Amino acid sequence: MDQKRNIIFNKYEMGRLLGQGTFAKVYYGKNVDTSESVAIKVINKDQVKKEGMMDQIQREISVMRLVRHPNVVELKEVLATKQKIFFIMEYVKGGELFSRVAKGRLKENVAKKYFQQLMSAVDYCHSRGVYHRDLKPENLLLDENGDLKVSDFGLSALPEQLRNDGLLHTQCGTPAYVAPEVLRRKGYDGEKADIWSCGVILYVLLAGFLPFQDENMMKMYRKVFKSEYEIPPWISPEAKRLISKVLVADPARRITISAIMRVPWFSKGFSRSISCPILNDHVEDGPEIVRTKSSPPFYNAFEFISSMSSGFDLSNLFENKRKSGSLFTSKCSGWKIMATLEEVAKRFKFRVVWSKEYKLRMEGESEGRKGKLAVMAEVYEVAPEVAVVEFSKSAGDSLEYKKFCEEDARPALKDIVWSWQGENNNCES
Repeated sequence: MDQKRNIIFNKYEMGRLLGQGTFAKVYYGKNVDTSESVAIKVINKDQVKKEGMMDQIQREISVMRLVRHPNVVELKEVLATKQKIFFIMEYVKGGELFSRVAKGRLKENVAKKYFQQLMSAVDYCHSRGVYHRDLKPENLLLDENGDLKVSDFGLSALPEQLRNDGLLHTQCGTPAYVAPEVLRRKGYDGEKADIWSCGVILYVLLAGFLPFQDENMMKMYRKVFKSEYEIPPWISPEAKRLISKVLVADPARRITISAIMRVPWFSKGFSRSISCPILNDHVEDGPEIVRTKSSPPFYNAFEFISSMSSGFDLSNLFENKRKSGSLFTSKCSGWKIMATLEEVAKRFKFRVVWSKEYKLRMEGESEGRKGKLAVMAEVYEVAPEVAVVEFSKSAGDSLEYKKFCEEDARPALKDIVWSWQGENNNCES
C-alpha cells in the first residue's frame, strides 16, 4: 500500500470516508488506471468472524455477483488482505432516497418513476432467486442522473435458505417496512414479503410519512397485522388503488409484481427496457460468429485468484454448494471451448439462440413449469493458458438447470475440463 496516496493493490486510490456501519466503512475511491470513481467498502475480517457475520458477508458477495441490473448497485470486484475484505462497488453519488423523502413528499410523477425502477430491480432479483428482505429508502441510492439503485444486500436470501416447506424463516428487516407474515415469525414467501416493503416505500414517497407508525412498537405491529392505515387526500385515486392492493395483510391475496406492472397508473411512461435482465439481451437467431484465436475477456475471478496467494485467501467466503457444477477451469483455448459448448448444445437438443465471441445462450426444446430452460455460458481468461467457464440460468426451472449441469454438461465436457469448482485439482500445473 502506498501510504502517501493510500493506494491499495496498486489499483485503487482510497479517499474520503462516505459512511460507516457496525462492521464496515465505505470510502470514496478511484481506479488509478482509468480514473473511474468507485465506492470501497472495507470490512475487518476478525471482527466479522468474532460476531459470526461471515455467512452474511459470503451471502452478500454471492448475491451481488448474481444480480446485474441498471437499478442495482454493481459489485465490480472483491479484494482482500489477511486482515481486511474490500468490496469495490459502483459509486452512486446522489445519496440515499431517504434524504429526499426526509424533506417532504415527492410529486406523484417523480415517486412513480422511482417506484417503477424499484419494481424493475426487485423483479429481476426475484428472477435470479434473490430476495432482498430489507427494502427501505435508506437502501435505495440515486445516481447523478436521478436514477434509483438498490443497495445493501447483506440481509438478502438465496434459494438455499428455503426450508422443506419452500419458505424462509429468518426474521429480519426494518419493522416499519417488514411484511406482517415476517413479523409473525412464521414461514414466509420472500417475493411477497419484498412486494409489501415496496408498497410501504411507495406510500412513503407519495405521503411523506410511514403508513404504520406508533410510539408503542406493539401497537405499530397490530396496525401492520391488520393493515390499518389512512391514505392522505393528495394521493390520486389510481395510486390509492395500487397501494391498497399491495398493502394486503394476507400474502396469498397480495398483488404480484407482474400484476403491478399491468396497472395503468404504473405502466404509463414505464420503459420495458428497464426491466429486461442484462443477461437476457440477446438477438434471436443472430449471425453465426466466426471463431478466432483471440483471447477471451479477463475474468475477475476472485475465488480463483485469491486462492493463489495465502494473503488473499477468500475460500471460506464462497458457497461451493451453490456453484458446484456450474463453474469450471480449462486449459483449452477459448475458441475450442466455445466450439465444444455448441456441440454439447446440439447433442442435448438445445438451440443456440444467441452467440458472440466467448459467450452464448442456449435454449431447450421442452416447456417446463417455468417455461423453456435457457442457459448462458461464458468463457473468461483467468491466467495465461487457463480459462474459466461459467454457466448461469437465464430462464426456466432451477431443478431442470441443476439437472442439465450435473447430468448432461459435466460428462459431455469432460475432455476440456481441468477442474470443476469445489473439487480438488489434482492435475499438474
